[in-house]
Amino acid sequence: MNTFNAKIISNESVAPKIFKIIVDAPELAKNSRAGQFVQVKIADEFTLRRPLGIAGTLNDSITIFYRAVGHGTEILSKKRVGDDLNILGALGNGFSTPNSKILLVGGGIGLAPLLCAAQNFNSDVLIAGRNADEVIFWQNEFKNHSGNIFIATDDGSYGKKGFATDLLPEILVANNFSAIYTCGPEIMMRGVAKIALNSKIPCEVSFEKRMACGLGACLSCSIDTTLGRRKVCKDGPVFDANLVFGGDFIG
Repeated sequence: MNTFNAKIISNESVAPKIFKIIVDAPELAKNSRAGQFVQVKIADEFTLRRPLGIAGTLNDSITIFYRAVGHGTEILSKKRVGDDLNILGALGNGFSTPNSKILLVGGGIGLAPLLCAAQNFNSDVLIAGRNADEVIFWQNEFKNHSGNIFIATDDGSYGKKGFATDLLPEILVANNFSAIYTCGPEIMMRGVAKIALNSKIPCEVSFEKRMACGLGACLSCSIDTTLGRRKVCKDGPVFDANLVFGGDFIG
């Protein structure tokens, strides 16, 4: 883990308020694991960095997706090709390396770390979103890295109508997976974890939390687990599902 300046290769809008940024970072691309994240310095006016999941590590570069929802990410969206981006990383613990095919289940910007997993592991993917705009660009990103791509939208405008948890049971019946890796809204991950438990399939969840330091010092991202308090930035962001959700639904 270190801090360095990386040149921006591209920074473009891929969906409403969603941006994809690629930076030249050979060492980070070589040494990071799927599921890890970086802390990005947006500008001198911001004391805190922004935690962003690593979505890809191809061609000596790293890819990051982010949602432009505040002043900081709005500034990030205006950065140009050739600008420097100051990065701290890679941080946190990533996904376990599976021994056979896995299923990735994600919603919203939570699909970013799963894309990195798809580039590194043999996988199928279940993409969930509110509507077609939220899933089509993800389908295009995953199509060269995953096997089967399953899609669910809340409004039925693309793929099957419903939530990820509505489609997941039939996918598991028709396929054989060694594990499920999931990232997205906590309510979705909780439902995915319960289905995985009932199906006796190991499940890992990647938490999205506000992180101030990213190093485990400030305690701002602490969560309750079956083994006590844990820090998402240092102990995660990837956890065994039973550790973070087990007490809520076992038995």
